[in-house]
Amino acid sequence: MANKPLSLGNYFGVVAEGQTYLNVIYLLLAFPLGLFYFIFLVVGLSLGVGLLIIWVGLLVLVMVFAGSWIFAQLERVLTNGLLRENIEAPPAHTPPDSIWERVRGHLANPVTWKSMLYLFMKFPIGVVSFVLTVAGIAVGGSLLAAPFTYQEWDYVVGDWHMNTMNDAMLAFLLGVVITPLILHVLNWVAYFSGQVAVALLGEHYIHREESEQIRAENQEDPKPEQTGNKERTE
Repeated sequence: MANKPLSLGNYFGVVAEGQTYLNVIYLLLAFPLGLFYFIFLVVGLSLGVGLLIIWVGLLVLVMVFAGSWIFAQLERVLTNGLLRENIEAPPAHTPPDSIWERVRGHLANPVTWKSMLYLFMKFPIGVVSFVLTVAGIAVGGSLLAAPFTYQEWDYVVGDWHMNTMNDAMLAFLLGVVITPLILHVLNWVAYFSGQVAVALLGEHYIHREESEQIRAENQEDPKPEQTGNKERTE
């Protein structure tokens, strides 16, 4: 998230930014995905460890680790696509000769364990993200809709009962001021969630905008080796 100078344009401009709504989608998806990951890991690991004595647990654990790897890749795709980060997937290695060497290499890879930790953390992060997002949307939306719904809904804020059009318009103006603040808060929550994903799902990363800028600069600038070869031939 780029730091912008504080101004009225930047404060209210968050409403018109498409990235804001991509962040909201990401935060809303966090809870159901986090709940699924948590149940999958807790049940799978418990069942796998409990059944190791009859070797069936080994197959269960293999499925848990394979599923965790797939879900971590899904999280990379979501974070890169919705939050505009650029988390690099683990590099593909040449398959070893034996299955044991593949399993040992997978277990020795720090990304395996960091990804599993992230999947566990996705549940509490998802709960907080979902609650803040739903509550923020409910508060901002209800205030903005007050002029159209004050007769059907009983708006009560402390001792203030909004039962007239003047009260509803005052609530609407309050919503105009508060809604951008809510969206800024949700953007920061999404930014924090993205940084957690970046830290645990990949070691080397740069922001997508910086990546595109570097790629464009490399395409514009001639390569030094080619220039040197041309001078030597002359």
